[in-house]
Parts: sequence; C-alpha cells; structure tokens
Amino acid sequence: MTKLPDVTGPDMRGVMAYPPTPALPGADRVDATDTVDLAETERMIRTLIADGVDAIALNGTLGECATLTLEEWKAFAACAAETAEAASPGFRLFIGTTTLNTRDTVARMRFLADLGVTGTLLGRPMWGEMTGPVMERFYRDVTEAVPEQAIVVYDNTAAFRGIIPRSVYRTLIDLPQVVAVKYAGGASVGFRYHNDMAHTQTSFPLMPIETDWLPAWQMYGEELVGMAWSSTTACGPAPVLALRDALRDGRMDDATWLTERLRWAHEPFLVGQDFMEFAKYNVPLEKIRVNEAGYIHVGKSRPPYTDEFVPDRHVQDTKDHIGRYKQVVKEVAERLGRTHTERV
Repeated sequence: MTKLPDVTGPDMRGVMAYPPTPALPGADRVDATDTVDLAETERMIRTLIADGVDAIALNGTLGECATLTLEEWKAFAACAAETAEAASPGFRLFIGTTTLNTRDTVARMRFLADLGVTGTLLGRPMWGEMTGPVMERFYRDVTEAVPEQAIVVYDNTAAFRGIIPRSVYRTLIDLPQVVAVKYAGGASVGFRYHNDMAHTQTSFPLMPIETDWLPAWQMYGEELVGMAWSSTTACGPAPVLALRDALRDGRMDDATWLTERLRWAHEPFLVGQDFMEFAKYNVPLEKIRVNEAGYIHVGKSRPPYTDEFVPDRHVQDTKDHIGRYKQVVKEVAERLGRTHTERV
C-alpha cells in the first residue's frame, strides 16, 4: 500500500517561516567550498521553533537553493532536519528541491524522505517556460516517484516565468501530496487569487504573504486561508505571530493595527515598490535585511547573486525598512506583550 504524507492540506495552519541559508565567511567567493554555517543553521531552526512559528520552509529563491552545491544542500538539509526533530518531534519542515529537471528533483526528494523530513518546497524546472500540460506531468511524476513526501508548491511568477494556470490547480487538488501553495505575492487578494481558490477551496491553502493575510482572512476565513508565508520572520517573528494570534482570536482591531504596521515597515523595501527590479537583487537584499535585523546571522549570498552590484539606494532602502521593522517589534511588545528571542 502506498504511504502518503502524514500532513494534509486542511492541517496547514499558522505561519510558515522562510529563512535564508546561513553562510560562513567567504561564501561569496567563487572558489568557496562547504559554505553553510551549520552552527547558525541549528540555532536558527531552534530559535524559530522556540519563538512559535508553525512550519519552516527552506531553500526557495531567498534560501539559495540554486547556488548551493549538492553536498552543501545535503549537509544543510540534514542539519535542519535533525535540529527540528530534536526541538519539536514531528515539526513541519519543508526543504526546497527545485532543480532544472525532474530526475534530480526526485533524487533530492528521496534524500529528504530518508531523513524523515515532512516534505518539500517545490517550484518547477525554470530553464524553459513550462506550459500547463508539462506542469501537470511534472507534479504527477514527482508525487508518483516519492508519494510519502508532502509538497508545498512554490509559485514565483518572476522565477518560473508566469502563473500557475487554473488547469494545473485542477490537477493539484487530485494529488494528496500537495498540502499548500506559496502564492505569488503582491496582489494576493484579487481576481486571480479568487478564481484560483474557486478551484482549490478547502483542498489546501493558497498561502498569502503576511501583509495580505488579513484581507484574505476577512474574505475567505480560516478554513481557506489559515496559513500565511513570511520571509520577514527571519528578521524576528514577533509581529507576524502576533497577527496570527489576533486573527485566530477574532481580535480584528489588533489584526488591522498589526497589518497596517507591517505594511508601514515594508514601505521602503524594494519588493513593494518595483517587484521586477527587486527580482534582480532579491537574494542579496534578503541577506542584507536579515543581517541588519540581527535575529539570525546569515552571512553573504553566494555567487553569482552576490551583493557587489546591488545599487546603494536599494541597500539603504532595505536598511530603512529594517529600521522601521525594529520599531514595530517594540510597538508590538508594548501593546501586545509579544516578543521574540534576541540573538546572543
């Protein structure tokens, strides 16, 4: 009998954190080897779990899946898996396995299955744009090959050259391995989101980013959008977790205030000003903002996506964003008593 994942779409609730991959000094060099800071990886996973995130997803775009060597990826995955299991047995951990082809992706998924990892954060091969039927075949192939692995589908319209067609969503709801979709940011609560949800319904959540979570929740309720994704949690998760708690408790005044403060904090950040410009520098800018926040030390980004050519104005805007976020962290502690662990 085929073994299926232990988690299902309706089980996915709360906040899914998306931290970067910590790097040792010199990771930005082309001749660097063994660049993953495993000690900081262990501390990062333990701290995020202790502070209360509900799931962690690693090795997406900002998690540098594309720039880790296979051996680095394996070492990172093993460290994260062992740490999560020791900190909280059964904790929901999803590790990215996106590659340029199906066979390499399947091999990585099997490696994760052997580690006992909950599942994978999975985009699609991006060398050439995939049509709807090719996407459907891809997701069918990987679920048939590794049926015990849960899948969070990674939807990144810039990286994967377009949206997931609704025909593909009709296929995804028939695959029990698919438990959530990291929905493309920006206009999460709009016609496309609404029409895609018309197909998925309660099969699995189309996870909005945290700044879009409140309007999605108000329109569709916890049953349909009970989980949000957040890379900002790597800067300290307290405000995002406070928003989760306010939504769950029906404290809509607090949820509205938190959403407004989070949006204010993000206002200077390039991602909300010009997404396509942000996509050119997203990996180093993420490392810059996380290091500036001080909750995790993630080092430099790996080549070719280093910070050497990031315009100074984008760096300054990122630091301004984190300055605002730190202020919001203080406001949340004062108003709601929600704090997170300080890095020592």
